[in-house]
Amino acid sequence: MNWLTIFAMAILAMSLSHGSAISGDLRIAVIASQNTPPYQDVATGFQDALKKEGVVAVVDHYGLSGNAGKASEVIRGIMKQPPSLILTIGTLATQTALLEAGDIPIVAGLVTNLDDLRKSKNATGVVLDFPFVTQFEWMHKLLPEIKHISVLYNAKENQVKIDAAVQAAKNEGLTLLAKEVDSPRALPDALESLARSTDLLWGINDQLVLSPHTAEAILLFSFRGGVPFVGLSSSWVKAGALYALDRDYKDLGAQCGELAIKILQGTKANTLAVESPRRILYSLNLKTADHMKLEFSPSVVKNAQQVFP
Repeated sequence: MNWLTIFAMAILAMSLSHGSAISGDLRIAVIASQNTPPYQDVATGFQDALKKEGVVAVVDHYGLSGNAGKASEVIRGIMKQPPSLILTIGTLATQTALLEAGDIPIVAGLVTNLDDLRKSKNATGVVLDFPFVTQFEWMHKLLPEIKHISVLYNAKENQVKIDAAVQAAKNEGLTLLAKEVDSPRALPDALESLARSTDLLWGINDQLVLSPHTAEAILLFSFRGGVPFVGLSSSWVKAGALYALDRDYKDLGAQCGELAIKILQGTKANTLAVESPRRILYSLNLKTADHMKLEFSPSVVKNAQQVFP
């Protein structure tokens, strides 16, 4: 084998390790459940990741505006000319695509249900939730004195998660008291039962327990009882939660883009592990902290994404 052949093979190997390995007429469908900033940021981060790796594709965007009836119609329209890959942003878009997109590879972002993706033969993605160990580590970092935490949950939606969280908390030296709530009416009594036995109330994604209809009761309980509440996002912190972890949505979109590139290069979607957000942001409510006689270190305040005075 002469040096020219070796050189040519080396150049070929280099090209196959970058975006140029992706060739042909590529079409990608981006389906967003909502048209709000987080969804837009995910889409932007996704396209930035493709551009960074030199992937040239026609990217068509579809918005569902939260309309479940529209979702099926959009997917059926897309499937008339099947794309190379579908990016779904949000639960509505993801669940509809998993049901109706056939064998088209799917990368999902801004979803909470790992099981839907893990059971699929053609999907992977980046979920919203941080690993429990990460969340408990941040509790220790922001509130070093806490020992006992509580969580309210709907068993039909979250029993498996809660079982795992109890063990994860124990591993971090915390005691997690999980209180099952089977209806919104049961929420006040459940909150009252926690008042004297917890250092902190932890909020998790749960459609029954944490919703616009229950937010006032939870935040009032926290404020009046002096029990810090860990919210789901900065909007909860603005409303009175002590703090919340949040995601860098553009970076989450870039993670989705990196998964998409691997799929377009030939990797099967279901062989790629579902990921958690790799960049963690957080917001603080200093008024709530002051009311509860809690104090964050100057470095914690300085490094927060948002601080509500």
